[in-house]
Amino acid sequence: MSTENSPAGAAGALESVLATLPLVDHHVHGASSGDLGRGEFETLVTESDRPIPAFMTQFDSQLGFAIRRWCAPVLGLPAHAAPEDYMARRTELGAAEVNRRLLAASGIGRFLLETGYRGDDVLDPAGMAEVSGRPAHEVVRIERVLEQVAASGVSAAELPGRFREELERRTADAVGLKSIVAYRHGFAFDPAPPGEREVVQAAGRWLSAGEESGQWRVDDPVLLRFGLWAGVERGLPLQLHAGYGDPDVELHMCDPLLLTRWLKLIEPHGVDVLLLHCYPYHRNAGYLAQVFPHVYFDVGLGVNYTGSRSDALIAESLELAPFAKILFSSDAWGPAELHMLGAHLFRRGLGRALRGWVDAGEWAEGEAVRVATMIGVGNALRVYGLEPAG
Repeated sequence: MSTENSPAGAAGALESVLATLPLVDHHVHGASSGDLGRGEFETLVTESDRPIPAFMTQFDSQLGFAIRRWCAPVLGLPAHAAPEDYMARRTELGAAEVNRRLLAASGIGRFLLETGYRGDDVLDPAGMAEVSGRPAHEVVRIERVLEQVAASGVSAAELPGRFREELERRTADAVGLKSIVAYRHGFAFDPAPPGEREVVQAAGRWLSAGEESGQWRVDDPVLLRFGLWAGVERGLPLQLHAGYGDPDVELHMCDPLLLTRWLKLIEPHGVDVLLLHCYPYHRNAGYLAQVFPHVYFDVGLGVNYTGSRSDALIAESLELAPFAKILFSSDAWGPAELHMLGAHLFRRGLGRALRGWVDAGEWAEGEAVRVATMIGVGNALRVYGLEPAG
């Protein structure tokens, strides 16, 4: 980590600790398992799923500039290397070496991998652990399990029981669950658990449509609620995508404040809810994390995509929520640049915010170190019931 944040350029205790903190990336996906050409690479460093217009390149973005500044030296190039040189060097090294270098440079000490999205295209937990030399644990996507149960051949009446059984089996060794109800419907859903008859009726409609189309994308609000409540019953920490994402989301429906009634209903169940990313609603998420003991949040996905402006986003995430309720995540999927940058920009932004308060006399440096360690490592270990890495 650079010492540019500290007085007279000399690293203080805060910067020294942050530079070596073995971050727990509590919501992340695998790194790409194969080589990436420039076209494919550029489609993976944007949240847009549309073709890139001919008049532009994704390297001309906050994330693109950050890749050239911070990842290029890790791959043996000068900072700010041209995109052409960067991609040529990436090809020369090959996917395995690119992953090894960038994951090592991230300093991430533990990965909690959500495996429900295009898992065949990226490394699984075992693959990530092998290439990084760090522990990797699975987080299971609820909707993916429900879709797999439907595709396996099941009647509407059988679906509720089969899904609960399969969810329990799939999560036997998992550390958490994840839901993408934000993508499939948004948060303005009936917060109460659906009745069994209502679920069976919705399953009948969904299964009939799936048999005709051969596709099993679950977006029925009754079935999504059923999956969410089954996740609550399972008792594992429950991650929910909130806010910023690809065009599949309708962003105004992903404000976590819309979850308020549901959060009140599930509070007696003792299940922790982790709101992921949250940008541009991160201040709303901070409010929820303050007022509800079972709510946590991060600004994961927004950090990489705001690049040199991520300092402001990270500082804003520290405004309202108790520090025991904030976690680190990168939400990296695919290019290992996203894993490395997510960690680097988070360390830098957190360090700059805390250093400013220390230098202003608002905080003691030892307290800043304690809070940085809490947010980067300790909170995730506590929430997910993990032991510190040896």
